[in-house]
Amino acid sequence: MPDHARVPELSRRRFLAYFSSIGLSSTLLPGALWALVQDEEEPKITKDMLVDAEAVAGLEFTDEERELMLDGLNRRLRAYEALRSLELPNSVPPALYFDPVPPGHYVDRERRASRRSEVRIDRVPSDLEEVAFWPVTRLAELVETRRVSSVQLTMMYLERLKKYGPKLECVVTLTEELALEQARRADDEIACGNYRGPLHGIPWGAKDLLAVRNHKTTWGAMPYRDQVIEGEGTVVRRLEEAGAVLVAKLTLGALAMGDVWYGGKTRNPWDYEEGSSGSSAGSAAATAAGLVGFAIGTETLGSIVSPCTRCGTTGLRPTFGRVSRHGAMALSWSMDKIGPICRSVEDCALVFEAIYGPDGLDLSVVDVPFNWDAELDVGSLRIGYVKSAFERERERQQEWKALDEATLEVLGSLGLDLVPIELPDLPVGAMRIILSAEAAAAFDELTRSGRDDLMKRQDRDAWPNSFRQSRMIPAVEYIQANRARTLALEAMAELMSQVDVYVVPSFGGSNLTLTNLTGHPCVVLPNGFREDGTPTSISFIGKLYGEGETLSVARAYQEATDFHLRHPALQT
Repeated sequence: MPDHARVPELSRRRFLAYFSSIGLSSTLLPGALWALVQDEEEPKITKDMLVDAEAVAGLEFTDEERELMLDGLNRRLRAYEALRSLELPNSVPPALYFDPVPPGHYVDRERRASRRSEVRIDRVPSDLEEVAFWPVTRLAELVETRRVSSVQLTMMYLERLKKYGPKLECVVTLTEELALEQARRADDEIACGNYRGPLHGIPWGAKDLLAVRNHKTTWGAMPYRDQVIEGEGTVVRRLEEAGAVLVAKLTLGALAMGDVWYGGKTRNPWDYEEGSSGSSAGSAAATAAGLVGFAIGTETLGSIVSPCTRCGTTGLRPTFGRVSRHGAMALSWSMDKIGPICRSVEDCALVFEAIYGPDGLDLSVVDVPFNWDAELDVGSLRIGYVKSAFERERERQQEWKALDEATLEVLGSLGLDLVPIELPDLPVGAMRIILSAEAAAAFDELTRSGRDDLMKRQDRDAWPNSFRQSRMIPAVEYIQANRARTLALEAMAELMSQVDVYVVPSFGGSNLTLTNLTGHPCVVLPNGFREDGTPTSISFIGKLYGEGETLSVARAYQEATDFHLRHPALQT
């Protein structure tokens, strides 16, 4: 029999995909099994194959049981081929929808009037670039009062994107023509007294997994570099309806992982020697560098929290099912979330107010109001802190630990009585196979076609290898992980009955994975700087659909500090 390593790669890939689909180990490649594929005969499962498959699944059957199984397993092979004959683009979701609210738990659906903070600007800088780092709240005041036009603001940010974007490697596509058209329209409308709200005329950047009509949507990955998706994402449409001006499509780590994309590695504006983290790499870097007024990111397992931490920006990861993902790349249908990356907490509230709510296209989105009150008395809220996460002592974390403890001191100085809490003790890490299995399904065609070889990253932790590994996850274990997830939802519901919001180190304990699985909202914002001058962050977690209260507590902390007002020195 020939050695499988000498067989053409494409055929070998088809062979690997077949065995992966039935949960068998690639160690079965040598010998008679490979002859089945080489001779182009229809693959057939044998009892010997089952013995190896049992080891993968952690089971052991008798010889009689294997004999009974063979006929049905071979029939399933034909069923798999029938399913693979269907065209299932990334935009087609499963006929299953995740609901983060356990049965019997109440969600506040009372709609109240939104209340923004008052902003007064006494002087408009003679050099418009001085406002590049201003938050949306202040930029909006300039545009609404027509002291600065949207066209002027847009041209300033476009020039900065051209000047600093290449060094930061944070821009995929400049949408200059579209931006100037939208900016001129905004100025005309405002001049006629038709002011749409605080985002009207404000330039923004989109993570390049959001579809924009007549523009490429590359997902940061070489196999999709020239992809143009028909139509546009709901978030893009809603921001256009709010009058915002799209100036750029920003980088993301390929297929929403890390900061490496097909064009390079997105840089941290505070330290060009390190990446900006991911996967909302460009959204955080461009916002921190003053290249956009705000940006949109996404998170499945840290893709807003991590780059905001690295770049010193403020981000909101909303409750799962808050923002429509229509027109956005799917990675994990039960975990993907879209949210704003900004320079202040209130900016996040204003952007979120424009993009949240059902659209009839993403059926996971629920109709629960978002009530923003900039004057909310946070002293009336019950606020907890994850005690063990703040007490954890590791040598390499001492610098972070001191900054986290200082955060608690600031909150205490605001008169807030912090209650110690602990997170549920569950095997949260094991539940990550939910993400792995869903991501492998989302990019099944990429794996089976062999085009995953075009991806820039090919290491052990990169998507191509993860997708292949995930073909070995038994369907039963995926279901069991989701049943364990139900226990996590119930445990978190019990915990959040005791507090309205809790504060936690951004990467403390199991919190990041846990709350992404349970769908709870998170506000991440800078809480200091390390000795090397790079930012650190703290996270506030709220009740399901409790973004208003969570943002209010985070804003109270932010207003008592000045970390968000510091800016990196940029290189050209």
